[in-house]
Amino acid sequence: MDLATALRQASRRLEQAGIDAPRLTAEVLLAAVLGRPRAYLYAHPEETLPPDAAARYETMLAQRLAGRPTQYITGQQEFYGRVFRVTPEVLIPRPETEHVVEAALEFAREARTIVDVGCGSGAIAVTLSLETGRLVWGTDISLAALAVAAENVRALGARVELLACDLLAAFASSSLDLVVSNPPYIAETDAPQLPREVREYEPQRALLAGPDGLEIYRRLIAEAHRTLRGGGRLVVELGYGQLAPVRAMLEEGWDEVRVWPDLAGRPRVLAARKREQAP
Repeated sequence: MDLATALRQASRRLEQAGIDAPRLTAEVLLAAVLGRPRAYLYAHPEETLPPDAAARYETMLAQRLAGRPTQYITGQQEFYGRVFRVTPEVLIPRPETEHVVEAALEFAREARTIVDVGCGSGAIAVTLSLETGRLVWGTDISLAALAVAAENVRALGARVELLACDLLAAFASSSLDLVVSNPPYIAETDAPQLPREVREYEPQRALLAGPDGLEIYRRLIAEAHRTLRGGGRLVVELGYGQLAPVRAMLEEGWDEVRVWPDLAGRPRVLAARKREQAP
């Protein structure tokens, strides 16, 4: 079987199973099997797929057809132009979260101490470090997630220090300049409506945040206010419909609240400044 035929047959099977982006998925999986970029598949459609590679491809396709996310099958996901290792221990970095990085970069180059809270794979922390050349701290309550983040720190050569702690518990009062986070923000009552690959495969602790989805925001905002210096910034990703309640949490002790939309025009990122105390 040549590569063109393998892709055509795989795409048809994925489409019939209702898998999103069937052709792209087929290409990503085959490229991973061959250890080649996707462009190679177009440049060499007539190349014969070796039997051992065909067997690995079939295994990968079976996993995707069963609902396992493509990123967990290949073990990687691109984020901000870099390839990160991902496993079921960490949330798969989404393109929308790149808006968090873009917003944070407006403040990061002037910040002395930067922390990514709930760093997961380390995508935000590593990206901020590589884009600014600064040391960034990453925290997570999951040791398994921190192990994945450590792999990405080493592989990409970032200046990131990782800490196992709950939110910002490891940091002293008024010691930070910038706190960044993509926190869990899905209400527990909404979990049954999540897509199967999210609901059954991604870590629930990185997704769900109490009955209303706001539990982590409440705690994080309080912790950020404690640990940020006056004038320090908090940058967080927002879930659907969460701008108003999160903004309301910032009425006391914060100012200069800004919001960035995603490509669909929805409020995606919020930043606020810890109000400086009058002398």
